[in-house]
Amino acid sequence: MAEDLSSRPARVGGRRYAAGVTLAGAALVVCAVLPWSGVRASSALLGAITSDTRGIDDMLGVYALLAGLAALGCGVAGLFARPRFAAVAAVPGALAMVVLVMFVSGPVDRVSVELGGLLSIEPVIRYGWYASLASAFGVVLMAVLALVRRPQS
Repeated sequence: MAEDLSSRPARVGGRRYAAGVTLAGAALVVCAVLPWSGVRASSALLGAITSDTRGIDDMLGVYALLAGLAALGCGVAGLFARPRFAAVAAVPGALAMVVLVMFVSGPVDRVSVELGGLLSIEPVIRYGWYASLASAFGVVLMAVLALVRRPQS
């Protein structure tokens, strides 16, 4: 009976998707600390002045951080237990995408002010938000692939 168990091929293909979920979840955690938005004021006299807001400075950013931690946990469970556990990470990944969209469409105080050519104040989306969205999409993609794709024998 021991010979029968050792002769089975290892399921390496499913572990790749679990590793992908783990990496994308870790990237989502890191991206929650990066700047997500900012305000840029530009003037003909002074040039441009910017102020950034990190993701974790807003409660929605904390939710994205928690979703990244949950996806990371699902990916690690898929690596060490069963690769199908990584498919559960699609839920926190999708919730992170919803939270990111809510962050952009959020408060009404993010309006532009244009005072002729003298002063312009406008909100901007920073690279951290885009990286977070890409990471959340990567979590969902890898989780769905872990569920749907069968490893090649």
